[in-house]
Amino acid sequence: MPSFVLNPHAWTKIANIIFLDQPVNTGFSYATNSVAYKYTDVQECEYVDEFLRKWLNDHPQFISNPFYVSGNSYAGMDIPIITQLISNGNIAGKEPLVNLQGYLIGNGVTIYPQDENYHIVFCHGMGLISDELYKSLEKNCRGEYTSIHPNNTRCANDFRNFKQMTRNINVEHVLKPFCTNDDDPKKIYQMTGERRLLDDKLISLQREDKCDSDWRKHMRYWANDPEVQEALHVRKGIIESWIKCRRDISEGPHHNYTLTVHNVVPYHANLSTKGYRSLIYSGDHDYMVPFQETQTWIKSLNYSIDDDWRQ
Repeated sequence: MPSFVLNPHAWTKIANIIFLDQPVNTGFSYATNSVAYKYTDVQECEYVDEFLRKWLNDHPQFISNPFYVSGNSYAGMDIPIITQLISNGNIAGKEPLVNLQGYLIGNGVTIYPQDENYHIVFCHGMGLISDELYKSLEKNCRGEYTSIHPNNTRCANDFRNFKQMTRNINVEHVLKPFCTNDDDPKKIYQMTGERRLLDDKLISLQREDKCDSDWRKHMRYWANDPEVQEALHVRKGIIESWIKCRRDISEGPHHNYTLTVHNVVPYHANLSTKGYRSLIYSGDHDYMVPFQETQTWIKSLNYSIDDDWRQ
């Protein structure tokens, strides 16, 4: 069994944290009826608001605690909506009232899928593509890379060259080794069968522990261990296998997640006018959600700077 090392800087040192598997059918979350497995992005955020108030009803000792909503990556699309729904519920008098103070988002998607337009700017700034290709992309594509017109062959060719040049880049951290996607369902280890089989696979994982993403393989082994699931009070039979990223909920013929909101900047603007605090932070080596996108939408709010860059 993989062993964990305590993080002395963990948020749990200073706060009570509810780790929520959301939306339904991710992590260990599940529904008791088939209807609940079909939802839009707004509906799944409504489920979070409903869950939170029910949880506080069951744990009233936490009702007075200052409450913040947080998430990272694609959760950047959900967190502002969830925060807005909680705020709306408080205004409407929904019980119990949540002592909402604000929200936190790390490397968050904000305008989907337009965030991909910043991949090329990021890669050029990091020296991952040539000046010549970057200038050609700017000239031929004019900043639009998510929906290239079929007749714009020059842009299509440039974009194809760009994808070829960056195909072996670790999109989560460009300075770390590129590794295959271990969350691909075709590569998921079967976590059923005899314990001997699990032990053999763990030994194999330890020998192949070369990539930064190998912790995910260990995590998958740990999360699918029956003793771990029993300790976490996971109900037996609710999932076939724990998977870090369930891409099938929004892709493929059996997807059950429908996007209706593609831009959450208006949510940020509205929440800020209501006085809620927000912390938006972005790593500078993240190719998937480049920091340039974060800078751009924050600047679009046209707020004045009270405290400039610090040394």
